[in-house]
Amino acid sequence: MKTKIVIISLLVILAIASFFRLWKLSDIPPGLYPDVAINGNDALDSLKTGKFKVFYPENCGREGLMMWLIALSFSVFGVSIWSIKIVAATIGILTVLGLYLLTKELFKTINNQQLTINNEIIALLTAFFLATSFWHTNFSRIGFRAILLPFILVFSFYFLFRGFRMGSINSPQAQKFWNFILAGIFFGLGFYTYTSFRIAVLLLPIVLISWFLIYKNRGLSKKFLLNTIYFLLTIFIVALPIGIYFLWHPQDFISRATGVSIFTQQNPIMAFLISLGKHLGMFNFYGDPNWRHNFAGSPMLPWPLGILFLIGLIFSIKELISSLKNKNYSLFTVHCSLISWFFIMFLPGILTFEGIPHSLRVIGVIPPVYIFVGFGTWKTYEFLNNWVNRKKLLIIAALLFLLVVAFFEFNKYFLVWAKNPNVMGAFTKKFVDIGDYINSLPSEIKKYVIVNESGIPVPWPKGIPMPAQTVMFVERTKYGQTQSNYLVPEDLDKVKIEKDSPNKSLRDYTGQAIIVLMKYDKNILDRIKIIFPEGETEKINEIWIYKVNKFLILNL
Repeated sequence: MKTKIVIISLLVILAIASFFRLWKLSDIPPGLYPDVAINGNDALDSLKTGKFKVFYPENCGREGLMMWLIALSFSVFGVSIWSIKIVAATIGILTVLGLYLLTKELFKTINNQQLTINNEIIALLTAFFLATSFWHTNFSRIGFRAILLPFILVFSFYFLFRGFRMGSINSPQAQKFWNFILAGIFFGLGFYTYTSFRIAVLLLPIVLISWFLIYKNRGLSKKFLLNTIYFLLTIFIVALPIGIYFLWHPQDFISRATGVSIFTQQNPIMAFLISLGKHLGMFNFYGDPNWRHNFAGSPMLPWPLGILFLIGLIFSIKELISSLKNKNYSLFTVHCSLISWFFIMFLPGILTFEGIPHSLRVIGVIPPVYIFVGFGTWKTYEFLNNWVNRKKLLIIAALLFLLVVAFFEFNKYFLVWAKNPNVMGAFTKKFVDIGDYINSLPSEIKKYVIVNESGIPVPWPKGIPMPAQTVMFVERTKYGQTQSNYLVPEDLDKVKIEKDSPNKSLRDYTGQAIIVLMKYDKNILDRIKIIFPEGETEKINEIWIYKVNKFLILNL
C-alpha cells in the first residue's frame, strides 16, 4: 500500500476517533459521577497546595497520574467539568494512534521487518474499529482514570517490540536503546494509572522469554540481556516512588479490590466459574449491565465484530500452534503475547464478583480484542476474495461495512444511549444541577447541603459521603472553593441561622439561609421545619430546598 494512502487513511481514522471523543463532550455523558468529581477536587487541591501525591487514599485509594493530568488541564483550560473530560478524551485519541503503531509493529515482527500490504491494512482496520468503538469511546469521555491503562499498554509494548525487533537484526539503528527506555517509562507509569494494571506484570515474563528465544536462536543472548536490563531498570526507577509508598502503606495496596473479590464469597471456586463464564460471554452475548459503562446488558462488540473477534482469536491460536510446530519464534512471540495479554488482563474482572461482567475492570483487554477483530476482518476478506470474482465489488462492500459499523456505533452512543433516562441517573446529573443551583444564588446567602445520599465517607475514614464530591466540585468551578456547609442528616442541629437584619436590602436575598437536600426525604424536611418554623419547603427543577425567612424576595 502506498505511503500516501496509508497516511491519509490514518489521518481519517484519527479524525473519526477525535470526533467520537470530542463532539458534545460537555453534554455527553451528562452530569459528573462522584468518582470522577473527587479526581477533580484532588487535582484542584494539589494544584493549589503544590502537593502532588503518588497515591490518593480517599475513596478506597486511587493512583495519582490522572489527578496530575487533570491539574495540568485546569492550569491550561481553567476549572470545569469539560477540563476533566478532555484529559480522558485526549488519552483515548492517542490510544487509537498507539494501537495502529503497535499492530503494525507486531506484524513487522512476524515478517522479519518486512511490512506487507496485508499487515498495513490489519493495522488500519484495528485502529478504525477502536476509533468507532462504543466501549472505548464511552470511557474516553467520562474521566475515569482507567482509560490510561490501554494507552500505557499499547505504547509500552510498541516501543518494547520495536526495540527488540530492531535489536534482533543488524540494523544501523539496532544499537539504540531509547526504545527500551521509552517502553520502561510507559510501563513504569502504568503503576500510577489504575489498580488493574498491576496484573500486567504477569505478562512481562511471557513477552521477555518469547523474545529471548528469538535472540538465542540468532546468537544474540548477551544483547538481549542488555536490552532487557535497560527496560526493567527504567521500570524500577519510574515505579520506585509508588513502590515506596505501598511499602509504608501496605493497606492501600489491596484496599480497593478487597470488597469485590471472589475470595470473599462462600464458594470462591463457583464464584470464579460464574465470573469467568460471564466475562467470556460479554463480547457476543451479554455485556456490562451498568448504564455508566455500557448500553446496559448489550454485548461489548456489535454482533458482526463479535464474530470477527472470534475468527481473529481462533486464527491467532492456530498461528500459535503452527509456530510451535515449525519453530517460528517470531510468529510465536507475537501470537503468544496477544493471547496471553487477552487472558491475563481478563483476570481483574474474572477474580471479582460484583457487577459482572465488568467492562471497566477488564479495560486492559481492549487492545488485543480489537487486534483480533482487525485480524479476523482481514482473514474473512481473504476468504471472500478467493470466492468472489468481482474484486472491486468486494472492496466496495467492505468499505460499506466499515461505514455501517461506524454509523451503528455512533447511533448507539450519541443518539440512543446518551438520551436514555437511565444514563442521567447513572452519571448523577441531579448532583450537578444542585451545584449549579447553589452557584446561581447570591454569595451572601448562607447555604447548607444535607448529604442524605449513601456513600464512602471522604476524607477517609471520617467525613461527608462521596456523593457530595460532585456538588463540591461544581461549586469550586465558580468560587475555587466550597461556599456551602455540607452536613449529614444526623448533624442538622449544626445548622445555625441568624435573624435577618432590617438594614439589609430585601431585593438581594431569598432569606438568610437555603437548605438543600441531595434527595427528597420527608422526615428530614419535617425535622428542619420544626427547627426553623418560619421557613418553607420548595421544589425547584426536581431539587428539594428549604428556605428560611421566606418573606425576603430573591432578585434573579
